[in-house]
Amino acid sequence: MRRLRIEGVTGLLRKLRDRVSGALRGRGSPRARKAGLRIAFFTPALLLIMLFVAYPVLTTIGVSFFDANGRFVGLGNYQQVLGSPDTINLNGFPKPPPYGTLINNAVWIAIHLPLSMFLGLWLALVLREVRGSSWVKTAIFIGMVTPLIIGGIMMLYIYDGSIGVVPRFFDAIGIHSLGVGWLQRPTTLLFGLIFGSVWLWTGFSMIVYSAGLTTIPKEYWEAAKIDGTPTFRTFTQITFPLLKPMTIVVFTMSILYELKIFDLVYGATNPQGGVGGAADVLALQMFREAFVQLPADYGTAAAVATFLSLLTLTATVMTIRYMVKR
Repeated sequence: MRRLRIEGVTGLLRKLRDRVSGALRGRGSPRARKAGLRIAFFTPALLLIMLFVAYPVLTTIGVSFFDANGRFVGLGNYQQVLGSPDTINLNGFPKPPPYGTLINNAVWIAIHLPLSMFLGLWLALVLREVRGSSWVKTAIFIGMVTPLIIGGIMMLYIYDGSIGVVPRFFDAIGIHSLGVGWLQRPTTLLFGLIFGSVWLWTGFSMIVYSAGLTTIPKEYWEAAKIDGTPTFRTFTQITFPLLKPMTIVVFTMSILYELKIFDLVYGATNPQGGVGGAADVLALQMFREAFVQLPADYGTAAAVATFLSLLTLTATVMTIRYMVKR
């Protein structure tokens, strides 16, 4: 199977070479020479895409059909992944975590997406005409440029039961049940990491919405103010609809971020996803199957990777199609 793929790629490259060489030597009609020059222009990019994107993707899909011993099992690895309690574990719900990697990713999206998106929009609106807002935006955006593995290590100190800012804050206001180490308890571990990722990601949505606000003519808001339109109605009828392209960007990029989250969880916990696997996610499950457990099960890891890619592609396509039609 791999040999056939390599031979197909080789044949395609040979045809591209012949057409490009013919165009560069001036053979053929002007139309053919133009087509050859276009191919020559795009060939380096196509080669890189085929080498570093297409080939790894096809190889991963192929590996997902084989077990750890190299035997062809078809969709057996996918059935094993979806039937495993590591992926979906709702027996006796609402029992304490873990609920499985797929459920944890869904919870991450349900909490992180609206919080980071609307908090970023709110900050962009509030800081729109404030003096010195660029410094405030820079300080908020630092979380976005911080490597997620470093952000995970920061979470260890922020939520630490003895020196952490978050536990001490809840102790100070009298909520002693939350004045403990969040990352040491399965009931608070996942939520602590999600709230921490909101802080790290909000800078992205704030910058995108801030750029979008500069494209809206001020005359729209001035006309609404003269007509006596309430502030909330101005936002819902003018500002937010005109920010639709930015909303599509923020929504799509946030979904991609939440589905492939790995670094933050790994840095704050361990390859098992923390206490009892309460913060385990799909990307961490894939990493564990391939590089942590012995013997490694590359077939199962490839199945998780393919399933995660399909989820990402489906979510992105559905989001863009839905929001573009509206």
